[in-house]
Amino acid sequence: MLAIDGRSAAMVNKLVGIAVKLDWAKVISELRLREGQKKAEHHRQESMHSYGSLTSSPSSPILSGLLNDELIDGCIDFYFTNMYPTMPILHDEQLWRLIAEMNDSVEAYCLLCSFCAFMLIQPGIESKAGHAIKTLEGSLSSNTSLGRILLDGALRRRKGYDYIENPSVNAVITSFFVFGCFFGLDKHNTAWFHLREATTLAQTIGMQDEKTYVGVDWAESARMRRLFWLLFVTERAYALQKHRPLTLHATIQLPSAAEDPSRPITGFLYLVSLYRPFDDTFIGLWNKSRTDCSTLWLAHLQKQLTQALPAVLDCPETQAADLRTSQHWLRTIVWQLSITNGFLSSTSPDSSMTFTYPIEIAKDLIAVTSQFSQRSMEVHGVGLIEKLFDIACTLIDVMSCVPLESPNFAIGPQDYLNHIVRLISLLRGGESRYLELVVTKIRDTLPAHMAASIVQPMVPIKAEPSPEIPYSTPPFMHYYPPSSSQ
Repeated sequence: MLAIDGRSAAMVNKLVGIAVKLDWAKVISELRLREGQKKAEHHRQESMHSYGSLTSSPSSPILSGLLNDELIDGCIDFYFTNMYPTMPILHDEQLWRLIAEMNDSVEAYCLLCSFCAFMLIQPGIESKAGHAIKTLEGSLSSNTSLGRILLDGALRRRKGYDYIENPSVNAVITSFFVFGCFFGLDKHNTAWFHLREATTLAQTIGMQDEKTYVGVDWAESARMRRLFWLLFVTERAYALQKHRPLTLHATIQLPSAAEDPSRPITGFLYLVSLYRPFDDTFIGLWNKSRTDCSTLWLAHLQKQLTQALPAVLDCPETQAADLRTSQHWLRTIVWQLSITNGFLSSTSPDSSMTFTYPIEIAKDLIAVTSQFSQRSMEVHGVGLIEKLFDIACTLIDVMSCVPLESPNFAIGPQDYLNHIVRLISLLRGGESRYLELVVTKIRDTLPAHMAASIVQPMVPIKAEPSPEIPYSTPPFMHYYPPSSSQ
C-alpha cells in the first residue's frame, strides 16, 4: 500500500509549480553523456578498422563473398519468422526477384545489403556465415562486425545511382534499414539522418497521398501502405526518445488485416493504434514548442493507451513483447509530460494523474513481461531495452520522493524495479549499454540500503556514488511533502 502524507497540501502545490520548469529528459541525457563520451573514441577506432580496408571499392570481391546465398537465406528466414509481424514490408516474391537482380541492379544490391546488415546488427540473427569472414583482414569477431561491413558496402554502392532524384519504394526501404543499422550501432545522429531520408523519399513518391494508391497493383499498394505506416510509427517512437519533430501524419487509410491470411498483420495494426494519438500537438508539447494542454486531455490520452490493446493479443509472442513494452513506455511518456506541465495531484481520483502512477505502470509491465521468453524480447534490439531503461529511471525518481508503506512480504515498487533491472541485465545489449547507467542512478538516488538490495546481486556496491555522473535528484523532488514519521 502507498501512503502519501496529506498534511502539507501547500507543499504538494509547490511541487507542481516547480515541476513546470523541469526538463525531465535532461536527467536521463546527463546519465548518458559520460557513456557517449566513452564510446566516441571507440567508434573512431572501430571505423578505421571496420570501414574502408575491407570494402575499398564498390565492387569489392570480398563484400560479394560475404553477401552469399547462405547469409541471405538465413536473414530471409529470420525476417519472416521473427520480424515480419512488426515490419511487414517485404514479401517472398519481391525478395527472390531482388536476389535474381542483385548482380545487375545497384538498387537491388543495396536493399539486400542493408537488409542483411540490419538483421545482423539490430535483432541479432545468429548467422552461419562466420566461416566466410575468419580469413579476412582484421579477423572479424562478431556478426555486428559483418553487419558493419555490409552496411558500409550498401552506402558505397548507393552512390552509384541517383536514388534521390529518382526515388522508388525500394529506396525508401533501404533508407529505413540503414536507419535501423545506425540505431543499433548507437550512432543516433546518423540514424536520424537516414530516418528523415526515408520519410522524405516516401513523401517524394506520394506515399502520404491516398491518390497515389489508385490503380496500383494490390500487392504493391499493400506494401507501400504498410511501409508508410511503419515509418509513421518509427518516426513517432524516435521523436519521443530523442525529442525530434514529425513529418508524417495519418493521411491515408490503414492496410487491411485480411490482405494476406497466411501472414496476418493484426499485431502491426495494434502497433499503429498505440502511436497514432501522438500527433503534432503532443510532440510539440514534448519538445516544448507549445504549451496548450490540459489535465482532461492528458487523462484521456492515458485512457486511450490503457485501452489500445486487447487483454489477449492475436499475434506472435515476439510482437506481443514489443507491443506490451511500448504500451507501458508510452504511458510513462505521457505521465512525464503531465508532471512537467504541473497537472498531477496526490488527491486525483484518476490514478494516471497522480505522482505514483509510474509504480502502477511498472507493476503492469512486470505482469506481462514475465510471460515472455528472453528471445522474444531480444529480437527487438536496443530499442526495446531503451524503453525499459526509461521506465526504470522514472520509477527510481518516484521511489526517491514518494513515502512508501508496504506490508511485510508484500510485493512493491522495489520488487518491480529489481525485476526491470534484472531484465535489462539479461537482454543482449542491455548489460553493456544500459546496466551501468541504471545502476548509477539507483546508487545516486535511492537510500543506500534500498540500492544495495537491488544492485548487489548484479554489481558490487561502491562506498560512494561516482562523482563523474552529473546526476542529481530533480529539483521538484526535494519539495515532496515529508512522511509523518519524520
